[in-house]
Amino acid sequence: MLQAGIVGLPNVGKSTLFNALTRSRKAEAANYPFCTIDPNVGVVQVPDERLAPLAELAGTTTIIPAAIEMVDIAGLVEGASKGEGLGNKFLANVREVDAIVHVVRCFEDEDVIHNMGSVDPVRDAEVILTELVLADAQSVESQMDKNVKKARGMDKEAMANVALLEKLVPHLDEGKPANLLPLDEDEAKRLPTFCLLTSKAMLYACNVKEEDVADVSGNEYVAKLRDWAATQQDAGSCVISAKMEEELTELEEADASEYLEALGVEDSGVSGLINATYELLGLASYLTAGEKEVRAWTFRKGMTAPQCAGVIHTDFENGFIKADVISYDELIAAGSMPAARDAGKWRLEGKEYLFVDGDVALFKFSS
Repeated sequence: MLQAGIVGLPNVGKSTLFNALTRSRKAEAANYPFCTIDPNVGVVQVPDERLAPLAELAGTTTIIPAAIEMVDIAGLVEGASKGEGLGNKFLANVREVDAIVHVVRCFEDEDVIHNMGSVDPVRDAEVILTELVLADAQSVESQMDKNVKKARGMDKEAMANVALLEKLVPHLDEGKPANLLPLDEDEAKRLPTFCLLTSKAMLYACNVKEEDVADVSGNEYVAKLRDWAATQQDAGSCVISAKMEEELTELEEADASEYLEALGVEDSGVSGLINATYELLGLASYLTAGEKEVRAWTFRKGMTAPQCAGVIHTDFENGFIKADVISYDELIAAGSMPAARDAGKWRLEGKEYLFVDGDVALFKFSS
């Protein structure tokens, strides 16, 4: 299962957000730096509005949504790349995840300590980015030494690695993240093998007060951070009130709905953040439906029909013959699976078919 790591400066709401995302109290949340030392890991269900209507159509009450893992990583501080604030351990935790959700404080509150003395989202984001870039620069230097030795022996892979590493050195020295380096097709495939922190996809979570959730147009912190993230990191953003989300987890469903209505919002920001993280990881869902259950299966975008069948079981991939496929929208419009078949909406797809999000599938395979 792919993982997204929640990072940020100490005391910006990471652990509070983690508790809301995982509907748990696994992460201690307190008003002082380094509250989290070891990373907390939780499985997060991916909200999918298609599952309930599909379950009704299939005549089942069992719904199994897709899931991803979220990792609450301790707060990074300035100097982390040099070991400050247990930096080496924290950077190692970041290196192990597949994507990064960077929580940034975008609210004023005298009762909540800010470890840098004031609220400045762009400065805070730059601190974290700088530490990640510096850590990458050290990693590139180390990998360069190893590959240069192999390249002298005319090792073709090492020679290609050196060529790319030589492009990365001045880029990182300018303080730019690796994901912004212009690459050709071969270099784009090679870059992930270096396991660089700044080559990972990143999403910024703007943590605001609950009164700002309905309308953030008046929050200058959010506007500045979004502009910086888009221009300096080619990164997206979402708005969430971590404290509000945690409070919602303690309410009954009816009370939570009433609370959200009073705030002028239709849905919890957690759903948007989870779906944005799912997208960030390059994931999508195909669906299966039957009397036993309706389920969302996670696949990487660009996977073929046999590979998607293998998500269920390796036997499905190895013995793949064909896949019966229909889009969710077409199936719901038809009103039932038999009606969709009568209308000729189901398609037989072979081994070359690339699944898309929302495909409803039934696999044919030989055992």
